[in-house]
Amino acid sequence: MRLPASWTESVPLLEPLEYDWAPVPRIALAAWLIFFSLFLYQLARGTGIFFLMDNVFVPIHEGGHLLFRFLGTTISVAGGTFLQLFVPLALAVYFVFQRQAQGVAFCMFFFSEQFLPVANYMANARAQELPLLTVGDSEDVIHDWNYLFTKHWLDRHDRLHALVARSRSWQSEQPPG
Repeated sequence: MRLPASWTESVPLLEPLEYDWAPVPRIALAAWLIFFSLFLYQLARGTGIFFLMDNVFVPIHEGGHLLFRFLGTTISVAGGTFLQLFVPLALAVYFVFQRQAQGVAFCMFFFSEQFLPVANYMANARAQELPLLTVGDSEDVIHDWNYLFTKHWLDRHDRLHALVARSRSWQSEQPPG
């Protein structure tokens, strides 16, 4: 991809975007296609070992609460989901600059996939039936989406927000055409 010369002169950081992408070995392509296919199959079934991948994002989510805690309760509560979505997106950008298509595909897959647990958490805002995890005192645990929806008078629409989040994930997983 050719960028305007003025861009790369004024922002040398953009120069790697002009390099060619690293080739993807056929065996790696086949392995990734099998992985993604099995993951999507288990996702459609609603069960499977690949759902354990979501557990990787639990400490990231909880870390978001800690990272943003000094900005107030609302930002701290929203910071968990923000970091849960930001980390795979930021890693995808990193791999774009490294010109590694495999890394970009993997990170973007999990960025879009993370909308599913977020949607489930949103849909559970009123019922609060899901087990909640917290860092620190379990007496002070807050259901993120119940707090955010109630604070912003959106609590009656929790299922609608969850449906929109779920559809965003589903749309990004659909093959073009």
